[in-house]
Amino acid sequence: MEHIHILMVDDHPIIIEGYQNTLMATKKEHQTLIIDTANNCDTANILLRKAADERPYDVCFFDISLPASSDGTITSGEDLAKICRALMPTTKVVILTMFNESFRIHGIVKEINPDGFLIKSDLTSLELSEAFQHILFDPPYYSSTVSSFLKKAISNDEYVDEINRKILYLLSQGIKTRSLTDHIDLSMSAIEKRKKQLKSLFKVEDGRDETLIMKAKEKGLV
Repeated sequence: MEHIHILMVDDHPIIIEGYQNTLMATKKEHQTLIIDTANNCDTANILLRKAADERPYDVCFFDISLPASSDGTITSGEDLAKICRALMPTTKVVILTMFNESFRIHGIVKEINPDGFLIKSDLTSLELSEAFQHILFDPPYYSSTVSSFLKKAISNDEYVDEINRKILYLLSQGIKTRSLTDHIDLSMSAIEKRKKQLKSLFKVEDGRDETLIMKAKEKGLV
């Protein structure tokens, strides 16, 4: 019997329940699934660190848009995926998200290089079960929208990296631009340049930080 340890992280319990039911109903006869769940970054972080000390997960599913950790250092499923990679290098990392903009997909692939990348609007029970088995034995598995975007060329500066996401998060928490250098190891001119690039990428025509944050929230970046 093969015991497969899984972590599922999503802020909607009913979605996790659906994932669980699908995998349990479609697993192979020789497979036993042991599934932990988390609805926020704090709980997921605790489970990841506990597993790293005891028995690493075989597969971790991370939704991108999650409530930030209480100390603000972990703001998304992307951050959790990086923690997982650092603590448990052999664990298969699967990203699930509603967001399907090209720059978002390319950014996640570049930053995380996930073993599985599924857009929720592509997902059916059949595809989830097929993706799970594929990821276990022959990763990566990318759903159709992801594969389509990855076939198209995109410039290297058209994705939102970890620093840009931190800038967006800090601005969303009310931190003024002049104080960002206290939290990010960049010069003010470098931060201003990044903000300008973000406003261009998100088509912020009025130039206001408030509009930038609104657009970032719409895209699940904060």
